[in-house]
Amino acid sequence: MQKKVLKVNPKDNVIVALMDLPAGESVHLDGTDYTILKDIKAKHKFAAVDFKDGDHILMYGVIVGKANQSIKKGEVITTENVKHQSAKVVGKTATLGWTPPNVDKWKDRTFMGYHREDGQVGTENVWLFFPLVFCENKNIETLKDIFEKELLHDKASKHQLLLRSLLNGGATADVAVEEEEPDTRVFKNIDVRFITHQGGCGGIRQDAEALGRLFAGYVNNPNVAGATVLSLGCQNLQVQIFMDSLHALAPNNKKPIVVYEQQKSGTIDEMLTGVIKDSYEGIKKANEIERKPASITKLNIGLECGGSDGFSGISANPVLGEVSDIMAAVGGTTMLAEFPELCGVEQELVNRCINDEDGVKFLKLMKDFEASVVAAGSGFDMNPSPGNIKDGLITDAMKSAGASKKGGAAPIVEVLDFTEYATKPGLNLLCTPGNDAECTTALVGSGATVVLFTTGLGTPMGNPISPVVKISSNTVLAEKMSDIIDFNAGTVISGEKTIPEAADELLELIINVASGEVKTKADVLNQNDFIPWRRGVSL
Repeated sequence: MQKKVLKVNPKDNVIVALMDLPAGESVHLDGTDYTILKDIKAKHKFAAVDFKDGDHILMYGVIVGKANQSIKKGEVITTENVKHQSAKVVGKTATLGWTPPNVDKWKDRTFMGYHREDGQVGTENVWLFFPLVFCENKNIETLKDIFEKELLHDKASKHQLLLRSLLNGGATADVAVEEEEPDTRVFKNIDVRFITHQGGCGGIRQDAEALGRLFAGYVNNPNVAGATVLSLGCQNLQVQIFMDSLHALAPNNKKPIVVYEQQKSGTIDEMLTGVIKDSYEGIKKANEIERKPASITKLNIGLECGGSDGFSGISANPVLGEVSDIMAAVGGTTMLAEFPELCGVEQELVNRCINDEDGVKFLKLMKDFEASVVAAGSGFDMNPSPGNIKDGLITDAMKSAGASKKGGAAPIVEVLDFTEYATKPGLNLLCTPGNDAECTTALVGSGATVVLFTTGLGTPMGNPISPVVKISSNTVLAEKMSDIIDFNAGTVISGEKTIPEAADELLELIINVASGEVKTKADVLNQNDFIPWRRGVSL
């Protein structure tokens, strides 16, 4: 039987409603009775004690807010009676111990991956087309149309058939779902993907240089077999800047890279003719690469959330935390990102850093990031979206305390700034915004070969080169938006599964996705989002 309420941490002075609670209902928890004073929707919190104006609100055992008026025991916590507040950080105060989970069942597990000459192993085999500047977006889109029509032989979608029927005077009834057809791709071992963006020129030079490093990370990612790069010629992000960034990251890079510069090529027709011929030869050769067994220690897993709700921090995120701890224990790599959503848990994260220098770096990155936001007239406290607030995340610290659960409890082996590449096995912190697309883009640029993405409200986010596995925090979402959700962690809320049980199930799915045996919903939907972070203000 599902519980009605939950106290996440014994230190907490608020309680989570796991289902709708009507006014006047009495609930019992840990030897205490609570009378609900007003209707409370599932995912929201109510006061476990009487609060005075100025009292701290505790959840997950940390400060997540401050009462700005009196709040009675049993009264719902809202944006009207609570404001953002987080604990002060004083630097490293302790070294936290960690007991790794038992990984006997995982330590010898393998997946079927693409082995690269530098020792990395990919979960995909992608030939990537991208421009160094937005001026080349049209040429990338032209190439995308040409290559996809000839290599993929895509049939008309059911919505295309619906419009065709309407144009021909047909009925307006729904068109039947097409039957599954055999794989008609010309090349079975290579995917061809295309990126466009709005950067590379016109902004500050630092953003162009960062974009060059980001693209170097994409080319170095083991999911990429080779790349075609288009340049206009006069832009801030020069070809040499990109090539220097790639050389700094991968001095012995052996992956084929086709580079064309329009201002040196003459007409568009002449340039596209050369691009198609040279790219085709690279794609044909990359298609010869086949999947082979590799230890799961070769996986690099990005950890992210988006469209979060009041259940994210007690179901989906802790399940990811358990997976992250398993990966750290066997020698794999994970990355926890979204620095605005680590506000309020800095002390714990600093104490988990193996090296003191990383703790200092983490706090500086957090301070500088927040300062840039404040300078623009905002703050980390503005991070929760209207959807977050409606579904129970009413302060940034509350959202952050739940978001950080994706990183489990393992020691932090390294703190990475945006575009720095993960090279150390274990849990890494990566400085990114909380924005879904910018965060996913950054994780993959830092080496993530699979991204785990928790959501409570639903989002179709994907990536051009790395599979994005979508994990629902609640069963209602998993059933309502089944076309975008890959895994339901709502079973933790209902009591059907424990967090370790759900984590074991999820890790099995990850191995199947990494082996190419299961396609993510984002991949099925061709959801290939790419939005680079411009180091200005982005939450």
